[in-house]
Amino acid sequence: MKVQVRLFAICRERTGKDNVELSFTQNVVTVGELLDALVRQEPALRDLRSAVRVAVNQTFAHHQTPVQDGDELALIPPVSGGTGVILAEVRTTEIFAQEAEDAVRGPHIGAISTFTGTVRDHTGPFEVTALEYEAYTEMAEKMLRAIGGEVCERHPRANVAILHRIGLLSLGETTVIISVGSPHRAEAFDGCRHIIERLKQDAPIWKKERRGDGSHWVGMGS
Repeated sequence: MKVQVRLFAICRERTGKDNVELSFTQNVVTVGELLDALVRQEPALRDLRSAVRVAVNQTFAHHQTPVQDGDELALIPPVSGGTGVILAEVRTTEIFAQEAEDAVRGPHIGAISTFTGTVRDHTGPFEVTALEYEAYTEMAEKMLRAIGGEVCERHPRANVAILHRIGLLSLGETTVIISVGSPHRAEAFDGCRHIIERLKQDAPIWKKERRGDGSHWVGMGS
């Protein structure tokens, strides 16, 4: 399989190329594997790897996203200084802390704090076998961006990434990931706490616990 990756801004300047062609023996590779191959072929991009994102068919992709022959690929460096709410999405597919952390990195970032929520097996005295999340997705993503924006108002040099799963999740699976990057650790810690508490209050994402004695909706929020 051969793919073409479009380069922009600093990536184009570093390599002197608008496009890079990569060859793979497999018919499908992940975005993470694509990035590994790209920096091997173009060493000038190596120190940018953690700051750039990959767009597949004009949509930002995570490291496990499959890339196939014919996909439109682009390497996207940080825009507008790389500060603010970089990523805020509700997904039906698995989410990864590495993607959120990579999104909030930058030359001015000295600390990254990440909160990861997972499915536990008990709520108080009740045994839980799985969780089922439902969301008003369009409104929820708008709310995630607004909540992340509150952190950026409190800490103007912060970067924020928020990912939330919906659907049926088994014990141990990741439900939400929040990463806040800032010049100093105190702001990163504060940002994570603020986002998870506000998300629980206002995001239109609902949780149903599957219990041994039946299913139970847990109020409103996460």
